[in-house]
Amino acid sequence: MEEKLGSISQTLIEGKADELQKQVQEALDGGATPEDVMNQALVAGMDAVGQQWKAGDMFIPEVIRSAKAMSGAMDIIRPKLSESGGAGSGTFVIGTVLRDLHDIGKDLVAMMMEGAGFKVVNLGIDLDAEVFVDAVKEHKPDILGMSALLTTTMPQMGEVINALKEAGIRDQVKVMVGGAPVSEEYAEEIGADSYAPNAATAVDKAKELLQA
Repeated sequence: MEEKLGSISQTLIEGKADELQKQVQEALDGGATPEDVMNQALVAGMDAVGQQWKAGDMFIPEVIRSAKAMSGAMDIIRPKLSESGGAGSGTFVIGTVLRDLHDIGKDLVAMMMEGAGFKVVNLGIDLDAEVFVDAVKEHKPDILGMSALLTTTMPQMGEVINALKEAGIRDQVKVMVGGAPVSEEYAEEIGADSYAPNAATAVDKAKELLQA
């Protein structure tokens, strides 16, 4: 079984979506637990993708292909995890702030987070503070992620954090921010808990936040 799980990881890294779904189903039919397929094959494969990306051995189109393959495999594994009561890494809500219509980076973060075992709620783009506050109340995530790709929309991140404080729920969720114009210094300035410069790093930062 260990060899089969390793093969699933490699297929994921190569981004072969149809083959990956076939292998996942075969592993489950062959007696592998949903947790083993998730953690030892799929999450392990996406970890490798993230490491190769950070090392410059993979590029964004290849990462997106692997992430989409992962998403297809999750369609098979997610119901099985629910049946078995298997828990993922936590819940992650993410969205792009008001007046910002960029979604590629946000969607890549969402896919990488799901690949790391998080339950992901992708809210979309151009979202005001109230939407983020309502999402935190509804989904009770461990982490709230916000993305901005324009310097003019960056201040909205601070507005969301202030809105969380006003709603009395700021201490119930960790806040992570990212996007091209955002920096570690800016994240500290607005009171965010973490900053991630890219999707692979976002996964690492999220895991750190869960352990904090």
